[in-house]
Amino acid sequence: MHLNAQDFQNYTQAITNENISIELVAIKGGSFTMGALEEDITRKADEKPNHKVKLDDFWIGKYEITWEQYDTFVYANIDNSQFIDKKGLKAMGIDGISGATPPYVDMSFNMGKASAPAVNMTQYAALMFCKWLTAKTGIFYRLPTEAEWEYACKKGNTDKTASLDSIAWHQENSNEKYEKTGLKSPNSLGIYDMLGNVSEWVLDQYSTSYYAESPTKNPWNKPTELYPRVLRGGSWKDTANKLCCTSRQQSKAIWKRRDPQIPKSNWWHTDAPFIGFRIVRPKIQPTKKEIESYWLDAMMDF
Repeated sequence: MHLNAQDFQNYTQAITNENISIELVAIKGGSFTMGALEEDITRKADEKPNHKVKLDDFWIGKYEITWEQYDTFVYANIDNSQFIDKKGLKAMGIDGISGATPPYVDMSFNMGKASAPAVNMTQYAALMFCKWLTAKTGIFYRLPTEAEWEYACKKGNTDKTASLDSIAWHQENSNEKYEKTGLKSPNSLGIYDMLGNVSEWVLDQYSTSYYAESPTKNPWNKPTELYPRVLRGGSWKDTANKLCCTSRQQSKAIWKRRDPQIPKSNWWHTDAPFIGFRIVRPKIQPTKKEIESYWLDAMMDF
């Protein structure tokens, strides 16, 4: 289904010549308080100070991107014939797509594929999946900003449920592995696995000081260095107290410690089977110049 921006409703994105589709949930923008309350002593210092943020409308993935969806990209035969026409690619701010480097081991670590969440990819690889999807559909897709992710989490009352076990896989109930997407209950917006299962890449550079200086409108802490970047939501490896809409996680170079390649892969972590992602589509399609700027900023330092 190919919706125009004015048709703001949940939809399923089909992908030409592929046997996969991606379900998205419409999130009406607005203002919210980002971060944890100052008086909440159970939350970390990097979740504060709380601050008012206003966001535009966007769609967000109903589920974390699965192995079935991600492997379609990883093992794709990248050539221009599979994308929208060349003129269309240029209009999307895309000069070319880099094909993924196939993994040299089973990156699922035998925890399951198909509708299980894809893991162990770098933020660069998640960004390139979005670029590939943009080229395939002619619609701009990207990772969520940290603010968009938290807004969808809070607006969906994700951590207000009486039972965390009903919505999330975490250290105490996960049998030391991730599970297929969508097995737990969704939040009130119909989004699954925002907390637990796998931690999710967002666009932002991690900074302990950014909340104090954050813009109030559509904030994005644009990357200036490779480490650390932000992940959200917590995973099957985390204790229950780490699964919260305001909790933040930092990427680490050590996640590539077992990579035997020199230089180490831009595409894969070898030690992060708890890291995945979901996608976002802004309601207002950016201009060509804005999209070109986005790819440059998002992939800074790769």
